[in-house]
Amino acid sequence: MHDERRETTATGKWTQPGVPHKGWRCVDIEELEEQNHLCEMCEARLVRFVHVIEHDDYDDMLRVGCVCAGHMEEDLVGARRREAAYRNDRSRRSRWLQRRWRLSAAGNEYLNTNDGFNVVVYRKGAIWGARIEHRASGFARSSRLPYQTSDHAKLAAFEAMLGMKHSEPWKR
Repeated sequence: MHDERRETTATGKWTQPGVPHKGWRCVDIEELEEQNHLCEMCEARLVRFVHVIEHDDYDDMLRVGCVCAGHMEEDLVGARRREAAYRNDRSRRSRWLQRRWRLSAAGNEYLNTNDGFNVVVYRKGAIWGARIEHRASGFARSSRLPYQTSDHAKLAAFEAMLGMKHSEPWKR
């Protein structure tokens, strides 16, 4: 049987005094071009998806792999879910512009997503803007920045939609 805990916690900073082993929290996740980042906790695994974590009793943030992040947060299942959701979001983004956008009566491109959002991009003179609405709650956000093309506005709207989806501001 493969023992991930022993494999990851017997090397690197796991063995150094003064480095907390529990109580960390993830503040970001990043995808690298290649699996070439050495986990800063175990210092043994190369990772492509980097979990950026922090701790109140440690001065630096660490950039670690999923397994170490899970042990440090005491939630390996949660770390794996977070990484899977991140991978899914990145995959979804890569197909976003190829989706079949419809045309509204006002002449704006729009899309209704399976997870309950309405996304509209519209021209404002020489620039583009976007609006994202969570259909069930009516909570909406409009872009504040100008975008040079419809595609730029669509990609910005995608990122804003993900932010809304993960933070659920309509529940506050």
